[in-house]
Amino acid sequence: MRVAVVFALLLSLMLTGMPISIALGLTVLSFMFTLTDVRTESVALKLFTGIESFEIMAIPFFILAGNFLTHGGVARRMIAFATALVGHWYGGLALSAVVACALFAAISGSSPATVVAIGSVLLPAMVAQGFPKRFGAGVITTSGSLGILIPPSIPMVLFAVSTNSSVGKLFIAGIVPGFVLATLLGATTFYRAWRNDYPRMPKATFMERLDAFRKSMWGILLIVIVIGGIYSGLFTPTEAAAVSAVYAFVVAVFIYKDLKLRDVPRVLLSSANLSAMLLYIITNAVLFSFLMTYENVPQALAQWMIDQGLGWIGFLLVVNLLLLLAGNVMEPSSIILIMAPILFPVAIKLGIDPIHFGILMTVNMEVGLCHPPVGLNLYVASGIAKMGITELTVAVWPWLLTMLAFLVLVTYWPGLSLWLPNLLGM
Repeated sequence: MRVAVVFALLLSLMLTGMPISIALGLTVLSFMFTLTDVRTESVALKLFTGIESFEIMAIPFFILAGNFLTHGGVARRMIAFATALVGHWYGGLALSAVVACALFAAISGSSPATVVAIGSVLLPAMVAQGFPKRFGAGVITTSGSLGILIPPSIPMVLFAVSTNSSVGKLFIAGIVPGFVLATLLGATTFYRAWRNDYPRMPKATFMERLDAFRKSMWGILLIVIVIGGIYSGLFTPTEAAAVSAVYAFVVAVFIYKDLKLRDVPRVLLSSANLSAMLLYIITNAVLFSFLMTYENVPQALAQWMIDQGLGWIGFLLVVNLLLLLAGNVMEPSSIILIMAPILFPVAIKLGIDPIHFGILMTVNMEVGLCHPPVGLNLYVASGIAKMGITELTVAVWPWLLTMLAFLVLVTYWPGLSLWLPNLLGM
């Protein structure tokens, strides 16, 4: 009954339009000061210790690296490289968008940043070449979601912090599913382009491809530095984030020279604003997690699942439905920080691998980014494409159905997520 009061109060505050972070904090404090005897000092201590995590430091660094690369011309060079590779196939520019999103996702860690960086360049070009605006917007919106599945990924860091999982293993585990999803989105794009006979580009020569790779090499090298450095043990994921931020600054300002030194403070301020917002959400989510643990919600839920005879197959089905529903009212960071501490203990008790569960939650977050009413990618793409949310929602459905089919594949084939970490002995 007391738990029902918590969720009823949280939902009521959210329906007023209150930011999720403030709604979380008010819910927890109201409950603790009226229905429990928890000491105020313990609440303050939990707030402090909850964000006293070395892994959390990776978040602002990855955000900063992504902003440097977004403003530093890296995306434009990756688009040129992707176009040289697949531009001559049906729907050439659209396929280039999928490949470019996958490449940029591997260095930015952010889905909205990927949509902005790739979509602002490719979407006008696709329309100018004769593609329907709906088709181009659908490709960009859904392919941009690869930004949180292909490492480095900020939602993966949040999941690791919430559940004490390994950030490095999550990053490595996201590589194969990310590649598979990019392939499936590309196949959907190719099929629709072939069926409607959308434009193709002249096939690039070997030298043109080599030149495009040479120009984009500095951006692609960051993928090797981050993933290679983590796997080799050269540095931790947090240290990799710091290295990527410094590297992105050097590439954007001194190598490509697309970002002027006078623009650096603006990028720093933008990164600080986003980092502060995420850290504030994390702080209040830590309190909410503390409340759930205090009320024994994860333990009670796990026991109820076992008593009902609901095995891991049924549990994962319930988790997917719950997360997809949550995606209608919350953004990914909030969902992970609220749901992961509750669902994770149940998953462990049912014998589900923690890394597999983390990838499953991340894929659910990808789907949530692409459907209304709070799908962040929809709003970002809407601004770029100058389309209404309703029209854009219709446009993304073919790719969204592909993503839902992929979610089922990831859910019930753990090997897809665990094969590479197991191969590398992690």
